[in-house]
Amino acid sequence: MLIDGKLIEGQAGMFANINPATETVIGEVSDASAADMQRAIDAARRAFDETGWSVDRKFRQRCLLQLQEALEAEKEDLREELIAEAGCPRAITHGPQLDAPLSDGLTYPAELIDGYAWDTDLGDALVSVTGMNTRRRVWREPVGVVGAIVPWNFPFEVTIHKLGQALATGNTVVLKPAPDTPFNATRIGRLIAEKTDIPAGVVNVVTASDHLVGEELVISPKVDMISFTGSTAVGQRIMEKGAATMKRLFLELGGKSATIVLEDADFALGCMMGIAPCMHAGQGCANPTRLLLPRSRYAEGVEILTGIYSGVAPGDPQDAGTLCGPVINARQRDRIRGYINAGIAEGATLSVGGPEVPDGLETGFYVRPTLFTDVDNSMTIAQDEIFGPVLVVIGFDDEDDAVRIANDSRYGLAGNVMAGSVEHALAVASRLRAGFIGINGTAGYGADTPFGGYKASGVGRQNGTAGFDQYTEIKSVAYPAN
Repeated sequence: MLIDGKLIEGQAGMFANINPATETVIGEVSDASAADMQRAIDAARRAFDETGWSVDRKFRQRCLLQLQEALEAEKEDLREELIAEAGCPRAITHGPQLDAPLSDGLTYPAELIDGYAWDTDLGDALVSVTGMNTRRRVWREPVGVVGAIVPWNFPFEVTIHKLGQALATGNTVVLKPAPDTPFNATRIGRLIAEKTDIPAGVVNVVTASDHLVGEELVISPKVDMISFTGSTAVGQRIMEKGAATMKRLFLELGGKSATIVLEDADFALGCMMGIAPCMHAGQGCANPTRLLLPRSRYAEGVEILTGIYSGVAPGDPQDAGTLCGPVINARQRDRIRGYINAGIAEGATLSVGGPEVPDGLETGFYVRPTLFTDVDNSMTIAQDEIFGPVLVVIGFDDEDDAVRIANDSRYGLAGNVMAGSVEHALAVASRLRAGFIGINGTAGYGADTPFGGYKASGVGRQNGTAGFDQYTEIKSVAYPAN
């Protein structure tokens, strides 16, 4: 682990990192105790309060670019590491798992430092409460110590976006990776210690098998903000536990996103969007796992989707042709199979897949890509986030009905609209209660684009100037005008 500038072992010993494709141990990592986490918090607090990190913007910019250079030098090692510990298909590392976030996750916030509105002059005004002619300014300052808690599904992508924006804005960070995918985080910690001028304590990387070690960040009065990506249930717990110390929160949580395929859409392309839950075995919070088809073309769509799903087989993530690899662990595999059984029990039609072990994949945490049709939106499989390779297909009567079904969810993270024209799709998108909408097969995700959700999908936004803003506090300053 990295604590206060030193690479150290954890007090709780070591724990194994398991390859989900093979169920073999690929290595061990230090296991932190609660006391280790407290030392990391103390180091981050000192680094914020006692060093110039929070005020020296040019220095922060230089350090971020040093880390960028160090990561680029070890990119291929990091790629192999992600495939092994996350089970992510090799092809996806050339996109959202590695190459895409590495291209701008640090460089965008580093560049934004120069043009950001750190100091806004509101001009002079005669203030009635004082009777004085007053100059008003608004300063943006870092929040302080940020606890960054990262999930296992896209571990590097989430980590690098949290670090980039939190550090660029002058905060110090305690990073807690998921116990299922610790190696990418410990690599970042080593590179920070060995290849950058980032001062001791500015970034701390604490690995622990016990999730309650991470909760030390939430309850500590020395931590000013929690930046969490993960399940809605854990996000709710963080809100509750963090209330006592009035934590600032960024919570990017679950989703049950819908793709609406309208009657005038390129229908084949719209149905192809249904393959999304197969990517990385459905382990993506923004995956569109509900596909909404017009009843007038429902049978046609089901036939296309059945053909697609019949042709997708889970496989070795090391294979460049694999789309659907394993899920992260046995508990997650069994949970997904439970949802598939629930769908069958509630009366949905199992068109492809099922709860059985995929042929030839008795070792590894694999789930069959599964297609449910004749689904009612009230069913469990249409309401709960399954986080596996499961698509539910729902019919709608007209455009209003499609919007109603899409919005009939506790979640509001993302969605897609497929229509015959961009203008038509945008009109429907404006009616959806979700934070990230793709039109006709596009997706705008990147370091400059705010990402986050409505309703139970979270609080705040990752990336863009909106994400940058949330790692800052606002200070209004007034003084006599000349």
